[in-house]
Amino acid sequence: MKILAYERVEKPVLEALKANHDVQFFKNIDPNTDPKFLDALSEAEGIIGLGLPVNQKLLQKAPNLKIVSNVSVGYNNLDINELTKRNIMATNTPEILTDTVADMAFGLILATARRISELDHFVKSGQWTESLTEQHYGVDVHHKKLGIIGMGRIGNAIAKRAHNGFNMDILYHSRTRKPEAENNYHATFMKLDELLQEADFICLITPLTNETKGLIGKREFQLMKDTAIFINASRGGTIIEQDLIDALKNNEILAAGLDVYEQEPIQQDNELLKLKNVVTLPHIGSSTYETELKMSELAAKNLEAGLNGRKPPNLINGTVWENLNK
Repeated sequence: MKILAYERVEKPVLEALKANHDVQFFKNIDPNTDPKFLDALSEAEGIIGLGLPVNQKLLQKAPNLKIVSNVSVGYNNLDINELTKRNIMATNTPEILTDTVADMAFGLILATARRISELDHFVKSGQWTESLTEQHYGVDVHHKKLGIIGMGRIGNAIAKRAHNGFNMDILYHSRTRKPEAENNYHATFMKLDELLQEADFICLITPLTNETKGLIGKREFQLMKDTAIFINASRGGTIIEQDLIDALKNNEILAAGLDVYEQEPIQQDNELLKLKNVVTLPHIGSSTYETELKMSELAAKNLEAGLNGRKPPNLINGTVWENLNK
């Protein structure tokens, strides 16, 4: 079968797909204009990859498409309504990356609190020439209050690390109560405003939806303690980035740790890159070799199932399967 692979598909998985199918792989191209990509798209029965904007415009050029297999847990790059209208299956790769992203998020908590990146530069640049003073001190993580916005699988894994390893008090805000977190980690459910006012560390880990777009902005940053540390491990669009910059520059919050941005890759003139109290990562939350390989393998499993008339294990738009099997 004809398969279009885009951006991030690990080599062993790509080779396995090529052994059984007609696969064309594309990386670092403009999917709107690249002629070879558009030619492959016109014949593709399946798409596998990361970050391809699958919208109405693209789907009009893909008349044979049966399934789109995202190599990620998030799928805000997919127009699910349009895919469902056309009876095209959409899949993702949940659960596999939970612990890896939780490790990264907690790493940002530690790095911002203890100023690890800043002090690493301080040592390497030869500035450590005498005894340290309190201007170099960070803040404790243990026994502090961690507020988690979005208590899904990853939020739960972060709570586990914080409660069991650092004796932190867990506060959380989510669409629904999470009895598992409350029972296992003594987590306290709060309204968003209450959490923002109470927490020492605030970790945002929601998906990007219409409801969460711009969820944290000027008002929310002003509700936080001036000693609060803000961590964004969700999507760049869940916050108003300029409002975060202003909050940091005006000392409304202490620091921030970021893995995501409004524009990615981040532009080099972005003020976030000039602030010492910000730790910046290149949207690498799930990117360890082990996890990336497992995600590619699961995405290929979803793809193969859909192409061969079986229900993919991680089907997002289940109504398509029902329609195809009436």
